[in-house]
Amino acid sequence: MTAAPAELDATLTLAPEEFRRLGHRAVDAIAERLAGLADAPVGRQETRAELEARLREPLPEHGSDPERVLEAALGDVLASGLRIDHPRFFGFVPGPGNPVGTVADVLATGFSVFAGTWLAAPGAAMVELVVLDWLRDLCGMPERTEGLFVSGGSAANLTALAVALDERAGTERARAMVYLSEETHSSVERALRVTGVPPHNVRVLAADARQRMAPSALRAAIAADRAAGRLPACVVATAGTTGTGAVDPLHALRRVCDEQGLWLHVDGAYGAAAMLSARGRAQLRGIGLADSLTLDPHKWLFQPLDAGCLLVRDGLALRRTFSVEPAYLRAAAAADGQVNFADRGVELTRSFRALKLWMSLKTFGAEAFRRAVDHGLDLAEHAEALIAGHPAWEVVTPARLGIVTFRPAGDDETLTAALPGAALADGLAFVSTHRVGGRTVLRLCTVNPRTTRADVGRTLDRLTELAQGALR
Repeated sequence: MTAAPAELDATLTLAPEEFRRLGHRAVDAIAERLAGLADAPVGRQETRAELEARLREPLPEHGSDPERVLEAALGDVLASGLRIDHPRFFGFVPGPGNPVGTVADVLATGFSVFAGTWLAAPGAAMVELVVLDWLRDLCGMPERTEGLFVSGGSAANLTALAVALDERAGTERARAMVYLSEETHSSVERALRVTGVPPHNVRVLAADARQRMAPSALRAAIAADRAAGRLPACVVATAGTTGTGAVDPLHALRRVCDEQGLWLHVDGAYGAAAMLSARGRAQLRGIGLADSLTLDPHKWLFQPLDAGCLLVRDGLALRRTFSVEPAYLRAAAAADGQVNFADRGVELTRSFRALKLWMSLKTFGAEAFRRAVDHGLDLAEHAEALIAGHPAWEVVTPARLGIVTFRPAGDDETLTAALPGAALADGLAFVSTHRVGGRTVLRLCTVNPRTTRADVGRTLDRLTELAQGALR
């Protein structure tokens, strides 16, 4: 007679008190990090060889003390790299985060929330619906708008383009033409590859003198493609370009799309959040006219990574593209009024990303977020004034949606390209570069609410020292 297998004893778990100690130490480490962030270096770069020497090991056969493993994670893993929430991280688009959002992520993970179906997590689905409606109203989109939370702008753009191509090209996708600006985010190019649009079906239009898509150039490109027997399908506009903060002329592009029957997707990954501010709304006129809109709460809505969002004007279009009902999910089919977010995108297994924005907005209120967005706008204007008033620098593009670009007076291309690395080596600040008019420029993105005028001044002072000392 075969003996029954022995039952596992307390495998893959911790005793409650041990779990509490580990959790308290982790929260303490996060709190200490935030408290000391302004005085810490903006980042720590390491080579592959250095990390291999410290982290490479065979698969552990036996376990270790969890507190020692946590300390190794803190010291050997998490201390390496850029601190994108640092007050002097001005590169790309910072991810400032906030402590309440961090707690929300802990809760969503600790409670093992599966946010793909109503059956699995009705409370999570309802919160996501509420937050989506808040964002819909903020952006001025109609009540029939539906959406979902995704990992970020890349996933949101991919999801939007899949819907746009289904709605405007259907089975004729091989003929479908998509129109971009040279300032369009690179995630759109990747999304088009994934959705099967060949490179020769993508029209990349030159931007105008203000780094915006020109409606006249768009109209001409559409006419040429129609004459050649192609199928114009979708325009991708941007509300806050990553390079310069430019906003495409959305009203004019909407008119072209209406005249020609094209889908208008607007990538507002970071810029759309400025709708909270009266000054931001003035720059984002027409954003609510989009057929689909990308926005990233982990950028200018100050949420921890990851949190992206997509809104679609004709909400049923999401389900027409993505809804399927395999046999193993029939028990989870949504009844009247219920929503399975898996039917709105590519993810069945989804984390509860909406919780952090819901908790943050309820804790701090929209007014606090509005002030934080205005603070980012103020800082970029302050930086522009400092740059314009210093003989070592020249402004290239003015402050727009929290971004300003500039370069050394005399336009030394080699020096401009070298400055970000030199500043990062100091640990004081991180800035990134862009190309404007065929030349390399420096850019500051000032959306972190913890950043001060003093941080901007210190960063520009150090860049000046490096430039005048030829990077010594």
